Amino acid sequence: MLNFDARRKLPAVLLIDDDMISREVAATMLTMSGYQIYTAASGEAALAMLDASHCAPDVILMDAQMPGLSGTALIAALRAREDAAIYVVSASTPPDELTAIADGFLQKPFDGAALASVLRERKQHRRSLLLKTLDEPGEPVINLETLAQLRVMMPPAGVREIFSAVIADLHRRTQMLEGAIGRGDNQEIRRIGHAIKGGCGMAGAAQAARLGALLEDTAFLETGNKLDNSMALLIDLRTATERLERMLESEFTAT
Repeated sequence: MLNFDARRKLPAVLLIDDDMISREVAATMLTMSGYQIYTAASGEAALAMLDASHCAPDVILMDAQMPGLSGTALIAALRAREDAAIYVVSASTPPDELTAIADGFLQKPFDGAALASVLRERKQHRRSLLLKTLDEPGEPVINLETLAQLRVMMPPAGVREIFSAVIADLHRRTQMLEGAIGRGDNQEIRRIGHAIKGGCGMAGAAQAARLGALLEDTAFLETGNKLDNSMALLIDLRTATERLERMLESEFTAT
């Protein structure tokens, strides 16, 4: 039996499953392991609970196949409301489109030990990424393959214009990010990170794109101190922008 302090450190879990037996057995197993459990029999019921502030989960476990609101649409709706890590649960391999946007997968049947294992693995992975981000930013500023493709497609002035726009956008979003961090607005931090990841990824700005992906990743931000992690990524993003500016000046001349 876990003591009170051990229970208090475990994340609160929202379990969404339309099958009553699966839901109740899993809820019982997780409760016995010390987790605080909330349950919902459908995606719609889960959203209603969240909208009514009936629960504030750290982790959401959702069945891969349910009637009504389910799958990628449910994940999108949950992401819009919560910063919780979302894990798909299924007795078989879930569709690729689900695993691509969820934070992980749990095979049915599972218990508290299985959940603790995937949460621990994810936390360790995010910690290793954080150490790399802060201490070993060794990847190239620009994806050379993407740069080569751009040079084939357009003249140097056109490539320069693309990266000038990327740099201007990074400066703007860095200012927005600083404000979001100051307000503790985690959803805005993730939104900004998503935009940076997408835009810089398309242009081949590798360092900035990776930092954007980490800003979008709630589980990463919550490895250790969330504010410290966000501020560290903000500093690294500014450094990546400066490196991109230096690359622009050294690789291209204004025309």
